[in-house]
Amino acid sequence: MNPAIALPPTRRLTDLLSSGSDADVKSKKKAMDEARKDEDQRLVARTQQGDAGAFDDLVVKYTPRLYGLVYNMTSNHEDTNDLLQDIFAKAYKAIRGFRGKSSFYTWIHSIAVNMTLNFLKKRGRRYSLSLDDVDASIQNDKEFLEATASSSPVREADLSELQKRLNEAMMKLSDEHRAVVTMFHIQGMPHAEISKILNVSEGTVRSRLFYANRQLQNYLDEFRKNPVT
Repeated sequence: MNPAIALPPTRRLTDLLSSGSDADVKSKKKAMDEARKDEDQRLVARTQQGDAGAFDDLVVKYTPRLYGLVYNMTSNHEDTNDLLQDIFAKAYKAIRGFRGKSSFYTWIHSIAVNMTLNFLKKRGRRYSLSLDDVDASIQNDKEFLEATASSSPVREADLSELQKRLNEAMMKLSDEHRAVVTMFHIQGMPHAEISKILNVSEGTVRSRLFYANRQLQNYLDEFRKNPVT
């Protein structure tokens, strides 16, 4: 199988739900989130009481989503499979200490992102810029201050033509920036959820996303000027 970034739809789910009001959309999403949390809490409680089958249910539930997250960060199926085993093994060992200060959803995604970032660093990817320096400079950038959520090279891409080039561009980002792009654009997570998973402020999430979008835009500009016909 040719490893390629799993691309998002051209519009976020909330954009597609134009037939309902924002209040209706938020209400439905809140109800879905609450149902997910209730189910997760029950499965976590059973696991903590020694029911291994309950944890198996959590594994089945979260494997597709975590697979997409890890694969879009590593672009390697074998590495993704190995990492998922390690992620769930670590979660199982640590779950007795899980006290529900965050949702299980946030907790398991934090484990997945941190373990994947550590793996990528050990794999020897090089960085041309300090992440801290990038964060500090971007948050004072006039373009960033004026930018809106609608300015996204990922959303604007013609998916059928830019699949290969976007994959290449994604792999040129630092691991941390690719993680933010994956969570926001591909998995549809809100800034607040990403900030909890990464344990950084929402402002930092926005600045990293803005920087990554700008880098992707630069990588894709030449192709946009000369599209495949």
